Amino acid sequence: MDLKPMKLKDTAEMMNSADYKDRFKAEYYQNAIRYRKLKKMVEDWDNGVLNFTPTCPRSTFIMQLHAMADYLAVLEARAKMENIEIESAFEIE
Repeated sequence: MDLKPMKLKDTAEMMNSADYKDRFKAEYYQNAIRYRKLKKMVEDWDNGVLNFTPTCPRSTFIMQLHAMADYLAVLEARAKMENIEIESAFEIE
């Protein structure tokens, strides 16, 4: 599953599935999508092209990105243990 064009709404069906593996994938992909968007926002900020002024300091967003990356890594480890096939958010960046 290519996460680049995927949007949060595209995960709704998986989130409502009776199969826990589908719900797991939805959770992973939702976090990956949010991670990408936040990372892009910070990059735009760094490049001076952000179209708004953030209220929080940049360091807060960096802490959030680190927490999200850690969570994605935990979900990837679980996916391997539980034989759930996902496309790594880190491999397709």
